[in-house]
Amino acid sequence: MQQIINFFIRNKNGVLFLLLLLIGFVLTVQSHSYHRSKFSNSARWLFGGIYETNSNIKQYFHLKTDNRRLVEENMRLRQLLFNGTDTTGNDVFIDTSSFKQKYVFRGANVIKNSYSAANNVLTIDKGSDDGIAPDMGVITSEGIVGVVNRVSANYATVISVLNTTIRINAKHRPSGEIGSLTWNTKDHRLTQLIDVPKLANIKENDTIITGGESTIFPEGIPIGSIKTFSLQAAQNYYDIDVALFNAMTHIGHVYVIENQDAPQIKWLQDKADE
Repeated sequence: MQQIINFFIRNKNGVLFLLLLLIGFVLTVQSHSYHRSKFSNSARWLFGGIYETNSNIKQYFHLKTDNRRLVEENMRLRQLLFNGTDTTGNDVFIDTSSFKQKYVFRGANVIKNSYSAANNVLTIDKGSDDGIAPDMGVITSEGIVGVVNRVSANYATVISVLNTTIRINAKHRPSGEIGSLTWNTKDHRLTQLIDVPKLANIKENDTIITGGESTIFPEGIPIGSIKTFSLQAAQNYYDIDVALFNAMTHIGHVYVIENQDAPQIKWLQDKADE
């Protein structure tokens, strides 16, 4: 306290000047409408900038919460999208409290991603404690990512579409012809679609989607668009390069798809193969 008093004593002339300047400024603003208007406008501009900066800072620190809410909302919408149509393709209302949904979507984050090897694998921050199991499909809002292969309590690894060991059931949307999606390791932006018969009317930029003939992915999830294709005279099937919709070099939020009918479908298929 004594130091504060000594400061004012040492700088009494400067303090007195600033005090008189402030009083003069206040009197000038109060007694002249022009100065009062200019001061009000300047004050609004100054405080408006402060409030805007403060709001931007608060929004930045709430981004994690906002992203979580968006992921949860997207999961609900996707569940309605893939469970909310009847066999004729007409939209129907679903009361999720009483209706057993075929597909359940769970959000996760990619914590490790590889895309330059021949057999690339991603790691997500959800595991068996969160309902994740092997052979579940993984997608983003842009398209497919891969298939879960190993699971621990809190984490799981995902075989990427950029992996030579995986084949994904895919469909040429305009024609409905089915093929298999593979990867030749040459470009992380391109995958290859094989086994599409030559009777399909293939064009550049045609959309490729999941075919729905497996228990992993529902039908209609985007994969990519046709970049190039070829068909030799002696061939019965196209060679197609598919440009992925997903930028596989930076995957963040993902959705893991559980097909709740998968166990009984696999049981029946196993019985049929015996």
